[in-house]
Amino acid sequence: MSIYYIDRNTGQIMEEIVAGDVFLQWLYETKTGYFFLLSLVKRKLFSYLYGKMQDTKLSSRKTKRFIDDFKINMDEALIEVPSLYCTFNDFFTRKLKAESRPLALEPDVLISPADGRVSAWENIDSDKLLQVKGSEYNLTELLQNPKLALEYSKGTCIVIRLCPADYHRFHFPDQGLPSESLRINGHYYSVNPRALRKIPKLYCENKRDLTIFYSANFGKILLIEVGATCVGSIVQTYLPQQPVEKGAEKGYFKFGGSTVILFFKRNTVKIDKDLLVNTAEGIETKVVMGEKIGQCS
Repeated sequence: MSIYYIDRNTGQIMEEIVAGDVFLQWLYETKTGYFFLLSLVKRKLFSYLYGKMQDTKLSSRKTKRFIDDFKINMDEALIEVPSLYCTFNDFFTRKLKAESRPLALEPDVLISPADGRVSAWENIDSDKLLQVKGSEYNLTELLQNPKLALEYSKGTCIVIRLCPADYHRFHFPDQGLPSESLRINGHYYSVNPRALRKIPKLYCENKRDLTIFYSANFGKILLIEVGATCVGSIVQTYLPQQPVEKGAEKGYFKFGGSTVILFFKRNTVKIDKDLLVNTAEGIETKVVMGEKIGQCS
């Protein structure tokens, strides 16, 4: 099963290069693999140990091949030379030059907090949020907070799915005041579309961090980072209860594909039409951090 997305810059439909695709097919589409997934791969120990391996000097050997296989543009990176990264995670969590991700700074503009493939919905039913076609989840289960979930009924949901080849730091979509991040423990399923189709309520199953963000222009936003298979850590780098500027770094994922989810209250944001249309047609849209994805209602 190939995975496709729309490149927003060109409008072209692109086939995604999937890291470990053969392994993912085995895990999620065979009986033997699925047994292995449930008994070992989804558990913390597997991802913890794999993540630790990416912090070793030995892991740096695969950096150059990873760059070549996934056609990563190292001209964007603050450190352009692959051999200067001491470990694979040093490379994976690389910082970019400021000019590589220019910010849409207009106050009424919402920017993407991360590189990735976007799906977006307005006027959501908080009891029936779409994971992928044919699979739904519940906002109360995701947040583990019924009262908070009720606040976002009929609001807006944006899901940004990061692939291993993407830039893996995430940022604030507006200026404002972030609360302390709340860790919700869970499993470590992949966030690849294969897994999203196979595992009901996957976002509610995986470990995740929840931050309430009091945005200057879009009200009270929920920012959620979802872990995944082989994600060594979700690392928060911001200071809670300290004002942040639009585009300021919030944190980063260590090795593995991951997801950022945003929830907005009703009538606070209008998502760009192309993102909504593509989502309705069942295809994700590739965006980069700092790019306009909506504006104030």
